Amino acid sequence: MANKIQPLGQRVLVKRVDEEEKSAGGIIIPDTAKEKPQEAEVVSLGTGGKDDDGNAIEFTVAIGDTVLISKYGGTDVKVDGDDLLIVNESDILGIIK
Repeated sequence: MANKIQPLGQRVLVKRVDEEEKSAGGIIIPDTAKEKPQEAEVVSLGTGGKDDDGNAIEFTVAIGDTVLISKYGGTDVKVDGDDLLIVNESDILGIIK
């Protein structure tokens, strides 16, 4: 799946992690009322970038990391029926441990 898309530059391919379909009180939330999850799993890393001096910039995330992404960032793509998202590494707010 992930090998069909190679992000370029400082971009990261992620798959959103589905949230619980019930509220804390046990109410089932319909799909239309749900917000997009902000948690995602890193599926693939881009080709990287270079700083002003031409030195390679290291990624701060790795494949398999669970990350917190900005709510409205990125570009939605569909690969083999899976909904994925390409985000700039700067749109990743943190790594969830």
